[in-house]
Amino acid sequence: MATQTQRTEPWSGHAAFGRNFIGGRWVPGEGPHTRLIRNPADTTECVAEVREASAAQIEEGCEAAARAFTVWRAVPATERVRVLFRYRQLLEDRFDDLATLVVKENGKLLSEARGSVRRGIDVVEFACGIPSLLMGKTLPEISRDVDSYVVREPVGVAVGIPPFNFPAMIPLWMMPLAVACGNSFVLKPSEKSPLTGAMLASFLAESGLPPGVVTVIHGGRETAESLIANRHVRAVSFVGSSAVAESVYRTASAAGKRVQALGGAKNHLVVMPDADLARSMPALIGSTYGCAGQRCLAGSVIVAVGDRARQDEVVNRFVDSARSLKLGDGMDPAAELCPVQSHEHHDRVIGWIERGVAEGARLALDGRHTAVPSLPRGAFLGASVFDDVAPEMAIAREEIFGPVVVMLRARDLDEAIALANRSAYGNSASIFTQSGAAVKTFRSRIQCGMIGVNLGVPAPMAFFSFGGWKQSLFGDLHAHGPDAIEFYTRKKVVTERWFGAEAPKEGWV
Repeated sequence: MATQTQRTEPWSGHAAFGRNFIGGRWVPGEGPHTRLIRNPADTTECVAEVREASAAQIEEGCEAAARAFTVWRAVPATERVRVLFRYRQLLEDRFDDLATLVVKENGKLLSEARGSVRRGIDVVEFACGIPSLLMGKTLPEISRDVDSYVVREPVGVAVGIPPFNFPAMIPLWMMPLAVACGNSFVLKPSEKSPLTGAMLASFLAESGLPPGVVTVIHGGRETAESLIANRHVRAVSFVGSSAVAESVYRTASAAGKRVQALGGAKNHLVVMPDADLARSMPALIGSTYGCAGQRCLAGSVIVAVGDRARQDEVVNRFVDSARSLKLGDGMDPAAELCPVQSHEHHDRVIGWIERGVAEGARLALDGRHTAVPSLPRGAFLGASVFDDVAPEMAIAREEIFGPVVVMLRARDLDEAIALANRSAYGNSASIFTQSGAAVKTFRSRIQCGMIGVNLGVPAPMAFFSFGGWKQSLFGDLHAHGPDAIEFYTRKKVVTERWFGAEAPKEGWV
């Protein structure tokens, strides 16, 4: 194992990360499809060209990972941690490069990109405590002269399939913890934003991992399916839409593989009559329009609670705040709302807005025709708000994944909770109130995995686990935190007796 940080191979700009990383070497893809990665703020700008891996390269990458696993699993946890400490330092040293690349290929505001990289580094820091996290349990003398204890061992080759919306943070939920536990890891970045994940993997290799412990394979759906089915792969971590998450879970688990599949969301933000609107409004706006609504913790439904006058006040103040948001390139410090990821996604969100109008909802704020004159080819959408929405409408039930907010109205907390619990999803929900009694009721009765109180985005820190309920999660174990240690390891229970070490009948003196 390498003992110092070293660059595995020189690269030039972003283009290098469009290659595959197999057995410690960066190699061009040999598959049939090539994709141009474009800047969402200006789609005339091609950030990189990425050719996907061939079937032979996928097999080669998995075989290299399987070989590397047999070596890496035997490396003491303390030595693995030294690699992670070097990795953390590289991430800090290249922090701005990473955040800028996220903006270029995903479109986020620079502040959002920096925040996502920081939350990813939090997971690396959590993984640096792996010697303590891997400790088992011991109980001596479970019977006369018999001891028993539990040890944790790595699973094997793990595959990570992150979504396009967090190309830095979500790979960092996966890779550091997988390798800290002694596994080898194959990353298949999203084909829509593949470069940042490859950069992250390159830093891991530079930090001293043996060749093959981290692998990068580029491609789309067929590549993901090939990796999931590969005979060497023992665990699959996926984040994406619920429909795909369920498919990944069923396919991989049917093959006897461990699966962690996080799906979509329709997160409700409940605004009580006693909520401090002046202080709550920035959190509501940040939750709904941050990252252009393209995140699984985005608030997409606001439930205004109280009499009609109070409901109208919440709706009107929110619409006024949303109307003032300034669209722009993620690198523009004055921008408050970034583009969506692509023109294809732009058109998909437009389709949802048109569906809401057809369903009879009132479009209180229409962001369809908002433009940035200096960036005419950007995938920009302004903030949109629907009012007078019936709970059974598709826009109130389905994940839109864009800067579109649905307003629902409720007379009291009971009705608001009932509206939220009707959702097929159960990722997160937040309540805005000054009442401890309301919080206690909300906390105990809401059906979701993550809860916020006067917070729009209740994302757990790295030392807690991240995940939802219902159609937001397929599998038993959440991302990062203690659940990730469970996911990337399996337990052995050892029961032992040593002849010649028996206690005397009268006991030890």
